[in-house]
Parts: sequence; C-alpha cells; structure tokens
Amino acid sequence: MSKYINPYTDFGFKKLFGEEANKDLLIDFLNQLLPDYHQIATLTFRNNENLSEFAFERSAIFDIHCEAQSGERFIVEMQKAKINFFKDRSLFYTTFPIRDQAKKGNEWDFRLTPIYMIAILDFLYDEEAEKQKFLRSVALKDQDGELFYDKLHFKFIQMPLFNKAENELVTHFDKWIYFLKNLASSNDIPDILREPIFEKAFHEAEIAAMTSGEYDNYQKSLMKYIEIREVVNTAVNSAVKNAEKDNAKKIAKDLKRLGVTKNIIVESTGLSEKEIDDL
Repeated sequence: MSKYINPYTDFGFKKLFGEEANKDLLIDFLNQLLPDYHQIATLTFRNNENLSEFAFERSAIFDIHCEAQSGERFIVEMQKAKINFFKDRSLFYTTFPIRDQAKKGNEWDFRLTPIYMIAILDFLYDEEAEKQKFLRSVALKDQDGELFYDKLHFKFIQMPLFNKAENELVTHFDKWIYFLKNLASSNDIPDILREPIFEKAFHEAEIAAMTSGEYDNYQKSLMKYIEIREVVNTAVNSAVKNAEKDNAKKIAKDLKRLGVTKNIIVESTGLSEKEIDDL
C-alpha cells in the first residue's frame, strides 16, 4: 500500500493545494511559475464547488485571488485538467473569473485584473509538435509574435515529459515537479527534498495521518481516478490502432497500384482480403 496520496486524484490535489492550512505550499509552487512582478504575497480561495453553474466540472479547479508583493491583484485558475477537450475547457474556465469581474451599473470601465490558467496534466495531449514541451506557456500574440494582451496567460505542464532523476534536479521548480510525479510511489522523503516546505508537503500527504472519513473519501477519489485513466488509455490505444490501420490502408493502396498480389499485401499490412478489396 502506498504511504502517500496520489496528487492527481481530486482528493490529493485539494489536500495539497486547496486547504487553508496549506496555502504556503500553494504559494511556493505557484511562485515558481509566475513572473517576478506577480510573485504572490497573499491569496484567498473561491469555493468553486458552491457555484451553481458547472459545479461538477469545476470540482478540481481553484479560483485563487492573489495579491502580488507589489500590491497588484490578479487571479490564478489552477486545475488538474480533465481529459476531453482540455484546451477548450481551459479557455472556457477562464471566462468565469473574467465575467465575475463585471460590475453592475454604468460606471464600470471594463478594466480587468490579470488571469493565469495553470494546468497540471498527467497525460500528453495529442498534438505532435507539442509533445516535446514539458512546460507550455501561452499568451495572446499577434501575427508577428508580439504580445497583444498581457492579462491572460496559460501554463500547461505535461508531467509525463518530466524524467529527471533525483540527482538531476537543479531548480526549486524541478523539485516541486519531482515531488508531484513521485509522491505516490515514495516510501520516504528523498534527501534532496529535505527542506521545510517539502517536509510539510510529505507530512500533509501521509495516508496514515488521515481520519477514517478522509481515508474513505480518498479511496473513492482514487477509484474514480483509476477509472478515468482506463478510459484515457482505451481511447489512446484506439486512436493509435486507427492511425496504424489508416497507414496500412495507404500502403495497401500503393501496393495494389504497383500490381502486387493480394496475398503479399495481406502479409505486409495485416489487412484482411475484404479490406483490401474495398480500397
């Protein structure tokens, strides 16, 4: 049995980053991703689960209202991203804190506070050119690549692309990602993470320290996570098989065009005779 929670579960994600007592963990993590001028001094949560619209969809998303060390206020939307159309969802979710800033009456000048969408992904999204980007930072730019709007930023972290070993960790951000990726399989705190902030994070993640109610909720959350992962794996495998079959059909067409016999095409592509005849 694991010693520590799985941070990709809804329960684990909230335990580490969504509780008042763990704000210091969240601030330390987010400050690794935010620019110098938006380093967080204080933050408050908005309870998305109490929102009437799309409450289920937003159960693992936090609207975090932040005050920078400079005094400027801004909003971070942090999510453990869902699996389907996550880019669309990410854009959609940012409309909530944008809309919520609207002021009633005729006096509002439409000035908005900056918004960051930060998504921690335990899967690879399926755009070939982006598969090599562990951290993808997105802003609204014009056709020349110049920044058009500086108040809406997206940061997508593809966790499967982080493969650094313990002795390869260099930055504080490296350590956070290593912690999140290896937490559920850890039996003890690695020497390189023997720092107060990570020692607290490991302590908060201990399954043995849970109440019976917390443990039951965690188990339910873990089962839901496993079910979702199975659905994802099935969908990915199906997509791969479809792509392989499409490629096989293309090869078969070329072979037919060259006059290669059907038996050889079957052996070469794995297609059935009927599939070859139907091309």
